[in-house]
Amino acid sequence: MIIGGVDVPYGLTFKCKKVSITREKWTRDYLPEDTLTFSKENIEALSQPHNDALVISILLNKVQVKRVLVDPSSSANIIRSSVVEQLGLFDQIIPASQVLNGFNMASETTKGESIIPFNVTGTIQDTKFHVIEGDMRYNALLGRSWIHSMRAIPSTLYQIMKFPTKDGVKTVYGEQHAAKEMFVVHDSAPVSTPSTLEKSKDEYVTK
Repeated sequence: MIIGGVDVPYGLTFKCKKVSITREKWTRDYLPEDTLTFSKENIEALSQPHNDALVISILLNKVQVKRVLVDPSSSANIIRSSVVEQLGLFDQIIPASQVLNGFNMASETTKGESIIPFNVTGTIQDTKFHVIEGDMRYNALLGRSWIHSMRAIPSTLYQIMKFPTKDGVKTVYGEQHAAKEMFVVHDSAPVSTPSTLEKSKDEYVTK
């Protein structure tokens, strides 16, 4: 399919002026100060071969929360209601019903929304999460809304996420062992596996 086109003018014709563009040459010795880079040393430190998602730990309301999935394919930030309760913020959930659809169009209706203070490597930001009661292998999910607001660049290949701040580029390292554990369990767990909501608090959220 072709969209648009160029109209051919009638009547007077005009002489076109040639414009030349000179591109700046980039060298390995020169990079702008705010450039986010990844090096092969980061890959060498990983367990190989790997096809792991990027899973990190963060501070929510001054509590360390493990198993947080960074997912650029998601348009929403999601958190489990049991985690919000453990954070002591259950009474701050704003009722809001919204249907979230997965890649296979499976739907989940949210219980509400919650604005939670979010701290990653010393950078604090109030972040809106959609609260759901469904059982998930992760405790929270960071989608494009958070990634874009932080101007972050996540890399599953390098298992790193970087974002610029006024104090320089901050780096968050993925927890590859947690990612492997999460998704291996997901692939092999039988239907009768107990819900993660029944597991101990300390396995997922630690102070």
